[in-house]
Amino acid sequence: MSCLLRYDAVDAGYGSARILHGVSLRVDKGCAVAVLGRNGVGKTTLVNALLGTARLTGGKISIRDQAVNRPRPYTAARAGVAVVIQGRGILPNLSVSENLLLGAATRRPGPWKLEKVFQLFPILKERAGTPGTALSGGEQQMLAIGRALMANPDLLILDEPSEGLAPVIIDELAGVLRGLLADGTAILLIEQNLALVERVAQEFNVLSKGSVVDRGSMAETTREALHKHIAI
Repeated sequence: MSCLLRYDAVDAGYGSARILHGVSLRVDKGCAVAVLGRNGVGKTTLVNALLGTARLTGGKISIRDQAVNRPRPYTAARAGVAVVIQGRGILPNLSVSENLLLGAATRRPGPWKLEKVFQLFPILKERAGTPGTALSGGEQQMLAIGRALMANPDLLILDEPSEGLAPVIIDELAGVLRGLLADGTAILLIEQNLALVERVAQEFNVLSKGSVVDRGSMAETTREALHKHIAI
């Protein structure tokens, strides 16, 4: 199977602080992979190492078997990897439409344009001229996902997308992600909400103290086995 993103024995951190210790994982074309773990174990650093906002000090990150020698946000996006960051990153001085159009800056060819995003999230079309930060939490998450899709990615990375959302909105989010997966978009889901992980992911990796301590197939594990890794 074609590998879209691979971490090989990755060490990364901030300044002199080392957060990730020899992390290896992969996301193949058309697959949904979850990364689980308690707060502070390095899940967001996994994303930041790809984006260049955390310092890669060892190992290798590859996109389609090409090493990412100088990680930058635009490097991943141009290569077909779009990221929905934790906190969503909606720009307050831009409208919904303007926030969405930022995602098209890479000019990657593909089906995702404004109208297709509006079909997926009709509420965004209704509020196209509204400042992005005036939306509800759930609507902002739709906007963040829509903006990432505007880059026409082959792989969508989401960092804690359920954070702050009501259960009914999380259910809607699960449906959206399953639809994207069915259409061929691979997903790397960094998440603590097991209900969302169970509905979307096919494989899982568990981080603890910056290292992968467990991994496997979602079909071959249980909620109880996963819950012990995220329980406080």
